[in-house]
Amino acid sequence: METKPAADTKPLLRLATAWFGGCAGCHMSFMDLDEFLIDLTAKVDVVYSPVMDVKEYPENVDLCLIEGAICNEDNLELLHKIRERTKVIVSFGDCAVTANVPAIRNQLGLGNAESVLQRAYIESAQNNPSLPGEPGIVPALLPRVMPVHEVVHVNHFLPGCPPPADRIKALLVQVLEGVEPRLEGNQLKFG
Repeated sequence: METKPAADTKPLLRLATAWFGGCAGCHMSFMDLDEFLIDLTAKVDVVYSPVMDVKEYPENVDLCLIEGAICNEDNLELLHKIRERTKVIVSFGDCAVTANVPAIRNQLGLGNAESVLQRAYIESAQNNPSLPGEPGIVPALLPRVMPVHEVVHVNHFLPGCPPPADRIKALLVQVLEGVEPRLEGNQLKFG
């Protein structure tokens, strides 16, 4: 739902968030912005997010916070669409920045995604061993899990597992003020 700004006000920033391979902790930390979320409603139009029911990533997005690592074909396809349609992308949290926990799959030494599935769903299964693979429902795993910047250009990195709400707020305030975001000093401290 896009709100029209008054003629004498600045247009609302078109904000999106996306969630790939990760735990949703970054989005939970975003929700921890508490009262600042109310302030944001006057300055942003949330046009896409896992917390809303929008099926297609829109055009002309100003800022997208991307949580999670790139793990499967669906992630890859959506990430390319986000990059094409978004001015500024932020790798939001350690899974997006480094691939973090989802990338443990890369270190299993099994060689490929099929080996990982074989170990998890056949060798380790106690009941009904079978591979997930319903076409159109279960996306194919990529050969390796990647951080966002290995696939597309990322404008800014917001580290943390998850990034604390104060760090998210510091980034958003700078973007809303039209300042090139810089997180340093106390803004990068955990806690």
